[in-house]
Amino acid sequence: MVIIAADQILLFEGEIFEKPADPAAARETLKRLRGKTHELMSAVTGYRAGRQVWSCLESARLTMRDFSDDFLEAYLRHDEGQLASVGAYRIEGRGAQLFSHMEGDFFTIMGLPMLPLLDFLRREKLLSL
Repeated sequence: MVIIAADQILLFEGEIFEKPADPAAARETLKRLRGKTHELMSAVTGYRAGRQVWSCLESARLTMRDFSDDFLEAYLRHDEGQLASVGAYRIEGRGAQLFSHMEGDFFTIMGLPMLPLLDFLRREKLLSL
């Protein structure tokens, strides 16, 4: 049996961001990131018999557009799990409208470096070649 674990952090100006605790914290996070570039780092690791046998760390750079306060308030009114995500956004929904540019693999941005994980699972013969 292989156990897979993954997580993601957001880095901005030397600070690691956590999931916002409430809508006010989400608002402050988005105001800080507005018009600037931040980095998402997504890690995944595999364990077998309590021992780490594989790991991968991928990063992506995302630039938020300089959106208006009105847009920000409208965005926050639509609950799409902003409090469940570092950075207070989910790009798979309305959160995509926050951005002007993204560099990096889609799956890394979503929080799981899927392609390296699939390679690992094939090498472990847990997926068909």
